[in-house]
Amino acid sequence: MLLPSANAQNTSLLILECGLPAIAVATAFAWPRLGAGWFQRIERAFARLARRRNLAVLTVGLSVPALRLAILPILPIPLPFVPDDFSFLLQADTFVHGRLTNPTPAMWKFFETIHETMKPTYQSMYFPGQGLLLAAGQALFGQPWFAVLIASALMCAALTWMLQAWLPANWALLGGLIAVLRLGLFSYWTNTYHAAGSLAALGGALVLGGLPRLKRTARLRYAALMGAGMALMALTRPYEGILLCVPVAMVSLRWLWKGKNHPSRLAAARLVAAPLLLVAATAAWLGYYDYRAFGSPLTPPYKVDRKTYAMAPYFVWQPPRPEPHYRYAAMRSFYYKGELDFYNKIHSLTGFVPYSLEKVELLFLFYSGFALAFPLIMVRRVFLDRRIRFLVIGVLILAAGMAIEIYLLPHYVAPFTAAFYAIGLQAMRHLRLWKPERKPVGLALVRLTVTACVALAGLRLCAQPLHIAPSEWPASSWNFAWWGPQHFGVERAAILARLDRLAGPQLCIVRYSARHDPFDEWVYNSADIDDSKVVWARYRDAADNLKLIRYYHNRTVWLVEPDAIPARIMPYPMPEPAADAAHGDERVRGARATGARSRNR
Repeated sequence: MLLPSANAQNTSLLILECGLPAIAVATAFAWPRLGAGWFQRIERAFARLARRRNLAVLTVGLSVPALRLAILPILPIPLPFVPDDFSFLLQADTFVHGRLTNPTPAMWKFFETIHETMKPTYQSMYFPGQGLLLAAGQALFGQPWFAVLIASALMCAALTWMLQAWLPANWALLGGLIAVLRLGLFSYWTNTYHAAGSLAALGGALVLGGLPRLKRTARLRYAALMGAGMALMALTRPYEGILLCVPVAMVSLRWLWKGKNHPSRLAAARLVAAPLLLVAATAAWLGYYDYRAFGSPLTPPYKVDRKTYAMAPYFVWQPPRPEPHYRYAAMRSFYYKGELDFYNKIHSLTGFVPYSLEKVELLFLFYSGFALAFPLIMVRRVFLDRRIRFLVIGVLILAAGMAIEIYLLPHYVAPFTAAFYAIGLQAMRHLRLWKPERKPVGLALVRLTVTACVALAGLRLCAQPLHIAPSEWPASSWNFAWWGPQHFGVERAAILARLDRLAGPQLCIVRYSARHDPFDEWVYNSADIDDSKVVWARYRDAADNLKLIRYYHNRTVWLVEPDAIPARIMPYPMPEPAADAAHGDERVRGARATGARSRNR
C-alpha cells in the first residue's frame, strides 16, 4: 500500500514524465521550425564527435562516472536496502576472502534470510557474475559500488559501439548519451548493488555489436568479443542470454557456411573456436563453483534456495511446490504474498493476459517511458525495415520466452538492451523524416524529445528540493524507471555504524512486528559471521535466544525493532536467572583461560 505522501510524490513524477513530452509534441505541431538554427549547430558539433567513432565510445563511457561522481552530494553512494543487495554483497565478501563459499554457520537457523542458502553451504543463491564484480570493487577501491559504476560506464560505451554497427554514427552517439541519462545515472542498475542489469546488457551489446562486424570483416577479435559477451550473460542472466545467442548462432553459422564474403574453412574454424573456448571455460568454472557452493556441478544457482524456501515456480507450466516449513513469519510472507499470490493470478486463464500486459508496462516505463514514447508511432515502418529486421526478430523471440516466465523485472531482459535502443533509434530516424502537410513536424518531434530527456534529468537532480523525490521501493514500481531509487537503508546503516564505534563485538537480535514488510529485511551478515564486529540474528523464543547469547558469550547483546518509528535499538532484556547463568558461564570460561595462561607460563 502506498502512503499518502508517496502517492503525491509519484503523481508529481508522473505529471513531469508525461507533461514535458506532451508539451514537446504540441510545440512540434504548432511551431515545427522553433529553434531550428540552434538545434542545427548542436547537431553539427555532435556529428563531428560521432565521426570519430572510438572517441565517441570513449566519451560516452567516461560520461557515466564523471557525471555520477559529480552528483554524489545529491545522490550519495547507495546503501544496501533490498534482499538482492545484501545477497550480492555476501557473495562478493566471500570472494574477497579467497573462497567460493562458506561453511554452514553453527547457529544457522538464526541467520536464515531471503536469497541466501545455509545448506549445504552458506552463500548467495545468485549466479556469481555480480559477486565477482563487487569483489573487484571491494579489493581495488575499498567500496564495491565503484565497480557497479564502472560496469554501467562499460555498458553505455558498449551500447554505443554496438549501435555504430547497425546505425549511422551520429544516431549511435545519441543512443549512447540517452543510455547515460536513463541507465547510467538514475536507474537502479547503477544506484543499487544489483549489477546484473549492467553486466548482462554489456554482454548483449558485445554479442550484437560483434555480429555485423564479424560478417563484414571476419576478424578474430570480433568473435572473441562475442564470446566474452556470451560468458558475461552466462554468469548473470543465462536464460535470457540463450534467447539472444540462439538466433545469433543460427545467423553466424549460416554466414560461415554460404553467406556473402564467408571465410575459408580454416578461418571459419578459428572464428568458431574463439567464442566456444570462452564459453566452455566459463561453463567449466561455473560447474566447479556450483559443486563447491551447492554440492553438484549440475546444481545451478537458484535451485537449492528455491527448493528450500519457495513455493511458486518460475515458468507457467510448472505446478507450485508444497509449502515448506518456515521458521519465521517474515520469510513466509515474502514467498507467499510476494510470490505465490502473483503466480496464482498469472497462472489463471483470466489473469494471464492482464498481468502479461503489466509486464509490458513495466518494461516500457524502464526502457522508454513517456519521454521516448512518441517515436514508437513509427513501429510499423520499423517492422518493415530490413536494416534491423534481425533485431526485431530477436525481440519477438524474447517476448515469447518472457511470456512463459512468471516473473519479470527490467534486468531480466538486460541482454536485449542494445536491441531495444537500436529499434527505438530507428523509429526516431523514421519519425525525423515525417512531414505532415510538408511541415518538418517529425524533425521537431525528435529534437524536442531529446530536449525533454535532458530537461527531465535536470529535474531529477532537483527532485528533493522540489519535494518530488520518489518513495522507497517496493512502494512504487516507478522507481524502476527513469528516476531510480533514493538513498534508502539509512536506519539499518545508522545502527550498524553506531555499533561499529562501540568497543568489543556486538550481537543484534532483530524482532519484527506483525505488519513488517518482508522486502525490508535486516538480518544479513558478512561471509565470516563469527568474526564479524556486528552479527545480525532473528528473534526466536526466549530459550532459543539464550542459546544464541551463550554461543556468542563475549558479545554485547541488543534487541533491534526495525518496525518502530523510528527504528529502535535497546539492550536485550534477558531474564535475571538467565543473565546470572550467562555471567557464570563467562566467569568459568575466564577462569579456564587464566589457568591455561598460567600453565603456558
